[in-house]
Formats: sequence, structure tokens, C-alpha cells
Amino acid sequence: MESGARVWIDEKDGDDAWLLCEVKSRSDATLEVFQVSDPSKKFSRSRVGADSGESKGGEEPTELKYEGVELANTPLSDEDRREGKDNDMITLPHLHEPAILHAIGERFDRGEIYTWTGPVLIAVNPFQRLPLYTSEILETYRREGLLRSQGMGQSTGAKLGPHVYAIADLSYRQMMGPKRKSQSILISGESGAGKTESTKIVMKYLTTLGTAHIGEDGKEEVAGDMSVMTKVMQSNPILEAFGNARTLRNDNSSRFGKFIELGFSRSGSLLGAKIQTYLLEKVRLGFHASGERNYHIFYQLLRGANDEQKKKYDFHDGDTNGLELVNFFHYTGQGGAPNLREFTDEEGLAYTLKAMRSLGWSEEKIDTVLSLVAGLLHLGQVNFDSVENDAGQQIAAIADPKILTSAATLLGVNEEKLKAALIERILVTRSESITIQLAPAKALDSRDALTKTIYGALFLWVVSEVNESVIWTNESEVRSSTGVLDIFGFECFAINSFEQLCINFTNEALQQQFNKFIFKMEQAEYEREDIRWDFISFPDNQDCLDTIQGRPTGILAMLDDECRLGARGNDKNWADRLYKQFIPNKNQVESDNTRFRATAIDKGRSVFTVRHFAGPVKYTATTGFLEKNKDEIPVTAQNLFDTSDSWLIKDIYTIQKKETEERAPTNKSGKPAKTKTVGQQFKEQLTQLMNKIESTEPHYIRCLKPNDAAKPNMMTRRRLTEQLRYGGVLEAVRVARMGFPVRMNHSLFYQTYRVLLPTISGQKLPWSLEGREAQKLCISLVDILLDKGKKDFDAGTKSAHEDGITRSEKIRRMQLQPIPMIFPKTDVQLGQTKVFMRKPAHDALEAHKVFHQTAAATIIQAWIRGLQKRMSHLILCEAALTAQRFYRGCKGRERWWRLREAVAGDLLTKIFRMLLVKRRYITGKTGVILFQSIYRGHATRRVLATIKIQSQVRRRKHHIAYLKLKSATISLQCRQRRGMARQVLADLKHEQKDIGKLKQNNEKLKTEMASLKAMLAAQAKGDANKLESDKELKEKEEEIKRLEKRISQLEAEIEKEKEVVKKLEKSLEDERMQVSKHKEQISVLTQQNQNLLKNPPPPSPRKAMSTTNITPQSAPTKVEPQPQVSAAPVVASQVVTVVDSKALDEQRALVERLEEELERERAARRETDGEVIKLRAQMSGVTLNEDELKALLPTDEDIKSSVSLPVVETVGAIESKDTTDTNDTDDRIIEPVIQTPTIARIHNKGPDKAEVKKTSSNPLRSPADFLPMIKRGITSMLDDEEESLVSVGWKVEVTSRKEREEALRDEAHQFEVKLKKFTTALERGIEVTMWQLNRNTDFAAETKDDFTLKGSQVQIKLLRRGEYLVQGAIAFNMKGGYLSKTLLNRRRGADKAALEPLSLTEILEVRAGCDGYDTTALPFSSKRSKRSNENKSSSLFLTLKASPTPIASSRSYFLKFKSRSARNDLLLGLRGLLGEMQVNEGVNISSLENPSMLRKGVATSPMRRPADLDQGNGSPMRAQRRQSQALSSDNENMLVPLSEVRKTIDAERQAYDRLLLILLQGSSDLQKSEDDLVVMRGKLDSVIADAKEKDRIQANDSKLIMQLSKKLETLLMDNEDLRDQNDTLNNRIIAMEGEKLQHFGHIGDFHP
Repeated sequence: MESGARVWIDEKDGDDAWLLCEVKSRSDATLEVFQVSDPSKKFSRSRVGADSGESKGGEEPTELKYEGVELANTPLSDEDRREGKDNDMITLPHLHEPAILHAIGERFDRGEIYTWTGPVLIAVNPFQRLPLYTSEILETYRREGLLRSQGMGQSTGAKLGPHVYAIADLSYRQMMGPKRKSQSILISGESGAGKTESTKIVMKYLTTLGTAHIGEDGKEEVAGDMSVMTKVMQSNPILEAFGNARTLRNDNSSRFGKFIELGFSRSGSLLGAKIQTYLLEKVRLGFHASGERNYHIFYQLLRGANDEQKKKYDFHDGDTNGLELVNFFHYTGQGGAPNLREFTDEEGLAYTLKAMRSLGWSEEKIDTVLSLVAGLLHLGQVNFDSVENDAGQQIAAIADPKILTSAATLLGVNEEKLKAALIERILVTRSESITIQLAPAKALDSRDALTKTIYGALFLWVVSEVNESVIWTNESEVRSSTGVLDIFGFECFAINSFEQLCINFTNEALQQQFNKFIFKMEQAEYEREDIRWDFISFPDNQDCLDTIQGRPTGILAMLDDECRLGARGNDKNWADRLYKQFIPNKNQVESDNTRFRATAIDKGRSVFTVRHFAGPVKYTATTGFLEKNKDEIPVTAQNLFDTSDSWLIKDIYTIQKKETEERAPTNKSGKPAKTKTVGQQFKEQLTQLMNKIESTEPHYIRCLKPNDAAKPNMMTRRRLTEQLRYGGVLEAVRVARMGFPVRMNHSLFYQTYRVLLPTISGQKLPWSLEGREAQKLCISLVDILLDKGKKDFDAGTKSAHEDGITRSEKIRRMQLQPIPMIFPKTDVQLGQTKVFMRKPAHDALEAHKVFHQTAAATIIQAWIRGLQKRMSHLILCEAALTAQRFYRGCKGRERWWRLREAVAGDLLTKIFRMLLVKRRYITGKTGVILFQSIYRGHATRRVLATIKIQSQVRRRKHHIAYLKLKSATISLQCRQRRGMARQVLADLKHEQKDIGKLKQNNEKLKTEMASLKAMLAAQAKGDANKLESDKELKEKEEEIKRLEKRISQLEAEIEKEKEVVKKLEKSLEDERMQVSKHKEQISVLTQQNQNLLKNPPPPSPRKAMSTTNITPQSAPTKVEPQPQVSAAPVVASQVVTVVDSKALDEQRALVERLEEELERERAARRETDGEVIKLRAQMSGVTLNEDELKALLPTDEDIKSSVSLPVVETVGAIESKDTTDTNDTDDRIIEPVIQTPTIARIHNKGPDKAEVKKTSSNPLRSPADFLPMIKRGITSMLDDEEESLVSVGWKVEVTSRKEREEALRDEAHQFEVKLKKFTTALERGIEVTMWQLNRNTDFAAETKDDFTLKGSQVQIKLLRRGEYLVQGAIAFNMKGGYLSKTLLNRRRGADKAALEPLSLTEILEVRAGCDGYDTTALPFSSKRSKRSNENKSSSLFLTLKASPTPIASSRSYFLKFKSRSARNDLLLGLRGLLGEMQVNEGVNISSLENPSMLRKGVATSPMRRPADLDQGNGSPMRAQRRQSQALSSDNENMLVPLSEVRKTIDAERQAYDRLLLILLQGSSDLQKSEDDLVVMRGKLDSVIADAKEKDRIQANDSKLIMQLSKKLETLLMDNEDLRDQNDTLNNRIIAMEGEKLQHFGHIGDFHP
């Protein structure tokens, strides 16, 4: 560890665990280092061991070792990494904890999760999907293993990297080797490290290799049966459903261990599998922590069950008080029932049911198992009330008997027996049994214990059933096997109990076997390299195993003894016995073997510590060790199981007793067998497992978890260090390095340490290995190094000031000297290909290498520094010369400047004198000009004054003349007007005296009143006629509706009868075809039998064992070849069904009768329509004759053409295979394509095309057929004809349901096209007028409306911020440029938040109209005046409701459009966009499931390959037709891929969800429209009432006018005094007017 060397320093508190540092200085006592990534951080470490590195008294110096310091390896280059030199960490020169951690971390950062450590494969869980398990990679490793097993080398130039496929392939090739030795693959790691996934990958590889030999043995799979590989792989979903659960560390954590043994034949074919499980975590049944879940099967059943299953299993959503079912049940809702990240529970149930059916489970068995699981859920809901018995004790009573009844029914047990098992306990003594009533708390424990017992037995039964399905049939055929062990890793929690002790005991035993395996591998390598190794010792952990399992003083043995004491035994007494056994002395803390430890405080808390290979673990004895170890079945539970009527309960009880009882059924005294404890069972299973592993060739995979957050690309190094220690990897490395920890090949060793002898000539010790034997040169190098080291050590310390030494030697002596190179020659062993070194020898060589490198660097630095000094001197000389030249130039320029200043002085004097003379001249010139201007101004002003006086005199004369002319004109006008006024006055007086004129005016008034009366009478008569016509019209319309309803009913009945006739005809034709086929088959079989009888084939043992299958193309039935039996039984077994012709004739007669009735109804309808048309024409004043009426009515051809049926075109036919075995069926169902006349015209490109032939549709329909008849995938064909489509739908008047479906189908297609165009249109932008309303509710529940945006012109756009819709938002942009937007916002006072983008996830509702606010009350900005009818129409408005914000309890966006169609487009498009986001990126809201189809394995819809559309090979209809033809041609030999079926089901579910969302929105709009209609009807009634009131007031006014006119006439004719008064008044007015005229005439005389 010289200065400059890189080392690893342990970090006590950080997450990095180890820090990469560089040595700054070193002394005998301390080591000073600094961090490479942050040089400011410095550390100091003290030396451990001897105080000095120098020897005393001629002894060899001790190794320099510092506390928490390890040497770092030299970093590899990129080329070395590409060559894979870091694939195996055993090749690292320094192999220790930080080196392993650093190597794994670097590979993890590069995406390489697998690393070799000798024979051990380390796998790091990436928490993401990596392309490492494709079929191409699998084939690469398979081909590589095959060539290697054949001795043909590698298939490629580069060696394949570490992979789980490599481990699996190695085990398979060794199994198939000459020794035929069985193999085992041991996979371990903590929860979440990826053990389960690694197990699946290993099994997939092994089963793939095992099934590659099918056909070599002469056997073929029977049609309809699954392969062994499929069965083995299908066992995983069942075991995961019943044995896996979600923990805080892993979503799919296996809560049990399993050993899967795959059996292979002599040829390497997979024959079957056998599964053994260990230690199921039954404690999870009664309790699991927050954020965790119970076993998957409970959640799959609750979330994935359909309505029928929920009713069967008594799952009622209405009784959960609004909670989800999984949160309602006690056993599933304790942890919050979180969802899994990888798959949903609905999908999990589908996978589990499919796996059960794949293994041959019947539907009855599956239903019984699920009923038992549901019964356990209901059993967990049983609660107890506290009641007082006769003795005054508080005992438990069932709180809700209905729940108990449901649980007993589903479990298949007696209700009373179940009740007794819950609230009673029976104590059996020698003479009698005592029944004890339990308290409520004890009853709850009894309930959970019973649940654990039933579920544990059910799990054992499931494993047994799986084994029966996948195990090999003939044991003699199995030649070798490969076992895969998926076992729990080492566990150490805050509180450790019985489960952790068993798990750590298992890992301790496996670690011992692992150490032996490593020792064997090391021994084999030493023997292969031919080196000495007999002096090497390896550690052993047998003492720890004896401490746990030793008899009679082991921990588990004493636990069994304590359990046998019965009620006298408890956890506290057991802990005291442990203390007395292992630490008997008073002050003793640790046992003699240092494996058991307990302090005084630990004894008080009943805590003890066991030191395992991975570290010490504290166990708390009071956590129920005895109860968990007993795991007894209570007597009441035994009575319950014995009397159960359920076959499943009896089977699982039998398996449970078989597992828990001793092997001997009775002992010598005839007493019943004793019950085994859990510890005894576990030890027996572990012993069997270890014996199995000992007899096989083991392979190891250690799974590591990079972080606890389950996030990709993140590694916590301290957690990884703990897992390396717990997994035994570091222990294995320590074992491997006990001998020779450093190993290097010959060439690397020679090239690395040849620099230690720079003075040795190349002739004696060459510098290159080319053409020389490397081993001999390495031996010479070691000998010379040891001789030189011995001489240097004997010579002692040399002075650097010695005369006659070279400069380089002087520099070497001035450096800090390394440790002497003195070590035994046996510390360096030279093998055949490698050099093995012990740690002291390697440290000495490394120290001298660093010393020589440092000395060489110092020499190079000295030479470079001298060169730098010489260069600096030359530069300074050149600079001095340059400065001198510059100084001389400055002095010359100074003299020249002085000469220039003298010349400039003379020139300045001349110019100054010139300026003085010029100044005097300018002053004189200015004075003369001023004098001249004063004089000229005075003369001009005098002339102007004279002109002004003359103009005033002339103006006065003209003004006087004008005034005289004006006065004369006015006088003349007054005289003329006076004459005219006198004439008018005379005419008025004459008219006043004329009585005839007055009568004329009166007559005119009477005429107007008469016309008013006539108008009122005509209006009243017209209203009466209108009421009668309206009433008659309503009656006719009601009659029309009744007739239309009757016609539709008749049409429906006709259609039904037609369908029945068609079906009968088709069935008759099919039966005829079947009969003909059967006859042909009978003739063929008869001919075959005759040929077999005539020419019997020679016997063959292979053909005798194989079964004969008749392909679907040759015969529809499966016939077993029997030479002595004729084909008559086969013919008799065929059942032929013939349709009765009489029934067919009756159906036809019924159809004809219904058609006649339909014709009569149509004639009646035509008559009614004619009467309605006549009535409307008469109301309009038009009379129609019979011919005109017939022309207006529709003809019979029009009516028939309007009721057209859709054309059905089948792209495939149903082809089924009839066999004698009813279970061997495989139906191929092709979905029919429904074409409306519109779509048919589009396909045919015009009405002149030939009509499509009609064929019968498939009776079995896909899930898409239960939705509205909408054919998906047709939009790409209709892009060119979008404008030709007519908008149809619910608004179209139709006469049958089929027309309605056609209209809906076309409208749905247009809707899909419009939705696809909507996104593009919204991204371009749509201009609207927008209001934003924020409503705030204060503490007083008062609502305040705040319009942050008022009637602004806004352009809305869709912004996509990523790949998903949840990242999208709707942006609101003000119209205009930047300046106009700023001024507009200031003028209107708009809030800045009003124009912020609205995320799609914030939109809660999209409603038509102005929801929640009156359109007429919408405000505008203060500068703008609102027009009266601007917002009167609400059909132009759209409302967006957004989620609340901290400043607003609710947000609403009111958008006004220019047209209603634009509003509707945005409404439908935005809802479709939100629906798309909900379907693709949200939770599923539909329950679309078709288990019957999945159970049969039949595709529910035709599969369309994307390549058909991408390559442009025609329309999707032709591609689908080609695919159906391919399916029909392939028949039974073709299986639809499961992935394609799932994709199709997902697509149908998404479409169903999307339509469901739109229908939900449409229903809310319908309700809103109905509410608006009610309001409008109320307003209409009020308007009608107001009109009636106005009519009444108008009638009263007309009467009053008539009365007033009569009174006026009487007054005018009878009152003569009034006329006299009028004459007098007129005379007085005339006199007054005359006086006024005279007065004005006198005034006019005064004017000139």
C-alpha cells in the first residue's frame, strides 16, 4: 500500500459500505488516504497486528494490515469488458467484499445482471423487463451446450456470458453425460430477489430441452392432451395462487419452499415432475401487516368472480357498506388490499382457472375448491359476543348466525359442529373428556387456528393433485433427474420467531453443503494444476447445526420436549432450559462453542442469540414457539372433519393426518400414533432434501435484491453487502481464498512483475514471452526475486548519500522503502496454467511494484522539471531583449515629439492673431445691420396705420346701407303675413259654424268601432275552429302510433318465424350432409377392415404401444383399431336427427298468415295517413282529390324496401369434429361480418355491383356480437367515402328494429371516424368564447362566484407532453399578438390562472349547455356592453367541470361556439378522448368476461394480423377471409395462440369500456334534457296563461270603447250649449289673434 495506490475503505454509517480511496502516505502505525471522487474527504486507518513491519532478530516481517482497508483491483479497459474478462469474479487478483460489490455494481450499471463467482451464479433483480430471455438467446445457449457436449467447441468466436440459461444447460448436459448423474439447482435469496422468476426460467429451459426429443421414442401426443412441458409450466400459476402473497418487499413472494424434480428418460425426454414443499407460512392467514396481502387466491376470487359466482359464493356487494369486497372481508382487508403491479387479480384468476383445467381438473372439482376458499373468507367474518353462562363466566356466542350458515354451507361441514369447533374446546384425559366454553378472545384464536388448519391441509392437497397431474407414469423409465430448489433465504428481522429459526436452520445446512462443494471444487482445481494443498484447512459450521438440531440438547429437541409436557409447557420455561443448557454458569454470556449467546437483559426478556454463518440473530422465545411447533388439530375440529359431507374436506384431512402423524400407525401397546411436531416434520424434510442434494451434482444461483423500493436502475450497496453475506457468497469466497487467494495466469504474472528487476539484462531474463515457455520463466523470475530480496534484507538500510551511485539509485534510496521481499517459496505455487499466491507474498510483490513505479515516476518528473527550468530561462532572456528594444524606441519617439511641438507653437500664434482681426470685423458688420432694420421697421408701421384708418371708414358706410335694407325687408314680410293670417282666421270661423263637418267625423269614428268588433268576432271564431282541428289531429296521430306499434310487433313475429324456418332448413340440410358423410366413412372403414383381415400387418412392439389417431381430415370420429370387431357398432353409435317436414309446413303456413295480417295492417295505416293528409290540407285551405292523395302516399314497394334486412356475409364456417368421446371437442368459431346496405354499397363501390350472398350466421357468437352491431376495423376502407355517408341514428324514422340497428351501426361508424379526426382538429385549435367560474365555499357555507375570465375570445388546443394521454392538457390561448393579449388582460382584469393549461386528468365532467349557471346571466367585461339576445341560446354552450384547487372549491369552464355542430363535435370528441384515457391508462370499469370460451380454448373473434394491413395486400375483409380459409384448412392441427386470444379479449374489453363511458355520459345528458324540458313546459304554461289573461283584458277594453262611443254620440247630439260655447270661444280666440297681429304691426313701424 504505497503512496498512490488505490484501496477500499469501509464506511460505517453510509449506504455505500465501501469507499474507493487513494493512499496519500503510509507509516508503520497509520495509513492516510483520501476519497477519489471527493479529494477533500480524508481518512486515517490504524494498523492491526504487529506494531512494525520490520523483522526483529532475523525473523520474517509480518504482513501489513490496516483496519477496514482492502486493496483495489486495477480497473479494466473497455476492450477487456467487451471481451468479458469481468464475467467471473474468481479471476480478480483481489477477491474480497468490496471487490465483489464493485464488480457487481459496475455490471449492474451496464445492464448485465448475471455474474459468475466460480461455480456460483449471482443474479441481481433488475425490477424491469430486459431482453435476456428471448427464443433467440435460448437457442444460442442450447446450441452452444450441444456443441460443447459433443466436443465440437463453441459455435461462435466469443464465449457466452453468465446467464441462468448457462446453469440450466450445464446441469442438463452433465445429466446426459456418461455418468448419468442427477443434478440439482439451488436457488436462494431474500424476498423480492427474483427466486420465483429464476425458477420459472430454469424450468422453461429444462422443459424446452426435454421436449426437443419428442418423436425420437416413437411416441406422439394424443390429440387434445397437453404436453408434459405444458403441464409442468401450468403448475406454477396454481402454486403461486395458493402459496404466494404480497409483502412489503415483493408483490409475488413465495411463502413456502419447494423442490421441483424433473424426470428425464434415457434419451433426454421430459417424462414428468414431482414437487415437494416446505414450511408454508400459515400465520399469514390470521394476520398480515399494512401494505401486505394474504394469499393471492382470496383476492383473485373476490375481484375476478362474475355475478353468478358471487351469488353462488354469497358475495354481496350491497352488504359491504360501500367498501370493496376485498376490503370488507377480515382476512383480506387488514393490509388495505393493494393491487399488484405486474398483473391484476382478474387476470390472475383467469390464469389459475386455465392452469387447473390444463391439468385435467373437472369443473366440479374447481368449483369445490373455490367454494372452500370462499368458505374460509366467510369464516373469517364470524365474530363473537360475550354472554354470561349459568356459572357467571363470560363465554363466547356467535354474533351473526347467517354468516356461520354461509361458511358451513360453502365449507361443506355441519353448522352445529362448526359452531362447537369455534366456541368450545375439549380436553381429553385418561378417563374422560371435558368440554370448556371459550371466551370471545379465545374464540377468535380458535377461529383463526381452524382457518390455518383447513388452508394448510388444502395447500397440501393442491400440491398432491398437481403431483398426480405432472408426475411420470412409469418409474422405471426415469434414468436421471434435475431438481430445482426454490428456498427462502437467510432472514433477520427486528423480532424473529419460530419461522425464522427454521428458515435460518435450513440455510445453515445448505451453507455447510455449499462449503463442502466449494472445498471439493478447490481440491479439484489444485489437483488439476498439480500444486501442494494438503496444508490448507477449511472452516466448518457443524457446531451451529448441532446447537440447533442436536439431540437431546439441541434447541429444536428441547422445544419438542417442552411441547410434550402439554399444558405445563410454555415458552418461558423452554427459554430457561436453553439458558441452563448452554450457559450454565452465573456470569456466563456465551456458550462454549460461541454459537449461543444471551445476556442478563436478554434472559429477562426471554431472548437468545444464535451466531449463524451470516451473522448473529436474536430470537424472542415468547412469540409462540410452542404453539407454532405443535400445530395440533383440536378435538372439535377433528369431529368437524370426520362428520363432513364434503369429499374435499375428507381428502385434505386425510393428507393432513398423514403429514402430522408418525409413520407407524400404531405402536407395540396398540395406542394410536403420536403426532409429529412441525420441527420434527421440518427436520425430516430437510434431511431428505440434504440427502437428495448430496446424491446429485449441485449448481448454485444466488439472487440479490439491489434496493428495497423495487425501482429499476438503483442500487443500495449496503443492502447488497448484507445479502452477499446472508447468501453465503462471501463465506464461499473466504473458503475459496483460504488456500491461495490470488491467482494469475503465467503471462499476466510475468508481465506484471518483470519490472521489479530492471537491472537484470534481457538475455538472462527476457522481457517478452514470445516463443518461450512461460512456466519456466515464471520460476526463474520468482527465484531471482527471492534471492535479491534476501540480499537486500541482509544488507540493511542503504544511505542515499553514498558516493559512486547513479542518480536513479539515489532517488530509489530516498523513497519510502517497501516491506522486504522475504516469504516462503511455498507461498507462490506455479501450476500448469496459473500462478497461485498467498496474501503476504502477493502484498510484497505489489508493494515492490508500486515502489518501482513511484521511483520511475520520480526520475521522469525530475527530468521534466529540469527541462521546464531551461525553457523558462530561455524565455526570460528573450523577454529582456524585447524590453530593451521597446525602451530605445520610446526615447526616439520622445525627441521627435518635441520637434513637432515647436512647429505647432508658431502655427498657433498665427491663427490667434487672425482670429482677433476677424472678431473686430464681425462686430462692426452686426451694428450696421441692426441700425438698418430699426429704421425700415418704423417706416413700414406708418404705412400700415394709414391703410387701416381708410378701411374702417369704408366699412362703416357699407354697414349703414345694409341695416336700412334689412329693416325694409322685415316690414314687407310682416304686412304679407298679416294678410295671410286674416284669411286663415276667416276660414276657421266658417268651419266652426258648419255642423255637417262634425257629423262626418262622428261617422268615421263609428266605422272604425264596427270594424274592430268584426275583427274580434272573427278571432274568437278562428280560435274555436283551431281547438277542434287540433283535437282531431291528435286523435289521428294516436291512431297512427297504435297502428305503427302493431305493425312493428307483426314484423318482429314474422322475422322470428322466418329465422325458425331458416334454422330448420339449415339443420335439415346439415343432417343430410352428415348422413352422407357417415355413409362414406362407413364404407371407407368397412374397406379398411376387410383389407386388414385379408393382409394383417407384421407385429411391431413400438407400434403396439402407440395409439392410432385419425386426423380430422380423414374421419370425424376417433376409432380404436380392433381387427376382430366390425364397423357396425360405430355406425350404431352415430345419432342422426331429421327434421319433420310437417312441422316445417306448419311454420311456413304461420309465416304466410302473419304476412297477410301485416298487409291488412299496412292498408289500414295507408287509410289513416290519407285522412291525416286530407285534414292538414283542409286546414291550409287546399282540397285534394283521390289521385293526388294516392300520389302523396308511399307505395307497397317503398314500404317493403324501407324494411330491408342486413346482408350477412360469413367469412368462415363452423367446422366441428364429431367423436365418440364427448370431451374431445374443438370448435373453430369465425365471427360473421354484418353488412348494412350502406356498407355493402361502399364495399361494392356502387349500386351496380352484385348483391352479397346471404348465409346463416354462426349460432355461437363472440363477445363483440353482444355489443351494438358495429364492425370494427372498417374505418380505413371508408376514408374516401366519408362525405357520402348520411347521418342516421335514433333521429331517423324507422319501421323495424333491424332498421334501427343499421342506423345505429352507421352512426357508430361515423362517430368513430369523427373521434379519430377530433384529436387532430383539437391539436390545431378551436376558437370559442370562454368564461371561467371559480366557486368558493367559506366556513359559513356561503358560496361565492368569481369569474376570472369573462366572455373572452380563446383558442383551445390539445397539448401532448408525452406518450400517454394522462400527460396531455388543454391549453387556452388568447386571440391576437403579444401586445393585444397584454392590453386585453389588463382591460378585462383577467386572472393569470385563468389561462393556465387544464390537464386531462383534472377534467371531471363534460356536459352540454351552460350547466350550473344561466346563460343570460353570464357577465361581460366592463368596457363591453352586453346585447339583449347574445347568450339567449344555451345549445351553443359546453361546460367543463374541473377538479378543485386550493383557491377554488369548484371550477367550471363555459365555452360558447359559433354553431351547434361545432359544439357537438367537441362534446363527443372530448368525451371519447377521456374514455380512451380511462380505458388505456385507468382502471377497468367493465366486467366483460367469457369464461366458457376461455375454458374451451376457443378464439372468440377472428385474429387479424397487422402485416395484412401494413403490406397493402388488400382490404381487411379480404385479409380476414384469407385467414379464415387458413384456419379452416388447418382444422384441428392449428391452435390459436393464447397471447392472440388475450389481445383480442383486451381489445373487445376496451371497446366495451369506451362505449360504456359514452353511454353513461349520454344518459346523463338525457336526464339533463328531460329536466330542461320540464322547465320549458312550465314556462310555456305560464306564457299561455298570460296570453289568455291578455285576451280577456282586450275583450273588456273593446266593450268599454263601445260604451264610451255611445256616450260621446249622445253628448254631441243632445248638448247644444256646448256648440254655443265653442262658437263663443272661437270668436274670442280670433279676436285675440287679431290683437296680436296688430301689436306686431305697430312694432314693425319703428324699424327704418
